[in-house]
Amino acid sequence: METFAGKVAVVTGGASGVGRCLCDQLVAAGADVIVADIDKQRLDQVAEELNGSGPGSAARLEVDVTKESSVDALAEQVFAKHGRVNLLFNNAGVGLGEAQKKIWSIPINDWNWGMDVNVLGVVHGIKAFVPRMLESGEEGVVINTSSSNGGLRSLPNTPVYAATKAAVTSISEVLYQQLLREGNRVKAAILFPGPHTVNTGILASRLVRPDEYANAEPEDAVAYKTMEDLIKTTGLEMQLTEPEEVATFALDGIQQGRFWLIPESERGDKMVTDRTKEILSRQNPVSAW
Repeated sequence: METFAGKVAVVTGGASGVGRCLCDQLVAAGADVIVADIDKQRLDQVAEELNGSGPGSAARLEVDVTKESSVDALAEQVFAKHGRVNLLFNNAGVGLGEAQKKIWSIPINDWNWGMDVNVLGVVHGIKAFVPRMLESGEEGVVINTSSSNGGLRSLPNTPVYAATKAAVTSISEVLYQQLLREGNRVKAAILFPGPHTVNTGILASRLVRPDEYANAEPEDAVAYKTMEDLIKTTGLEMQLTEPEEVATFALDGIQQGRFWLIPESERGDKMVTDRTKEILSRQNPVSAW
């Protein structure tokens, strides 16, 4: 995709973090952007700020990616107005703050919430948009947001999050291959934000957790509440990547037609290399603590 000017883009989780920065940069590049999010207050604010900020436009639509009917309604509204979608960012995600919890001690509602948003949110986006994108005959790209944690190698500190992102990687690889068989007019890509821990408010998602996913744990049971807390708790690099950098990297990669949107990183490359060596040599995994 050589240019974003005149393209129609849908960004879930578009009211904050990497999603918001993608919307900013797409509007600046001349795209018509649909900012989709569950947070109505932020949606209103973002749409107001984006309109007039560049040659493109911004519209806001509420969506709950855990609900198939909600994502299908989103697709229906977008195609009814524009007749096409060229860029679909399945970007909505939540962090559960479950670092240091044993996998057997995590409440089932944590698993339900993480899987429903981070995994089924992607599945619902694919089911609702891809058939319509193929039918339109327009050039398109579906971009799913994964993470090096889980998507490349699973860290033991965050069982739910890592599991969801491993699933997103697998789903995206399958989608890529299946779209090739459909003529490759619509393509797939997978985004690994980085190269360092990304400075977003994803951990604050616990504060707007829907009642259906509630658990009885007190707030002080959360292992970390900010990205700085996460870095200290999990021993990650004491460096942050800003979401604006991730958005720029993603859009550059899409223009180059790349599937693996993985920023260069010694640490990330080592994660993949070490895991691959273990698999090929049939060795037990080394400790990642």
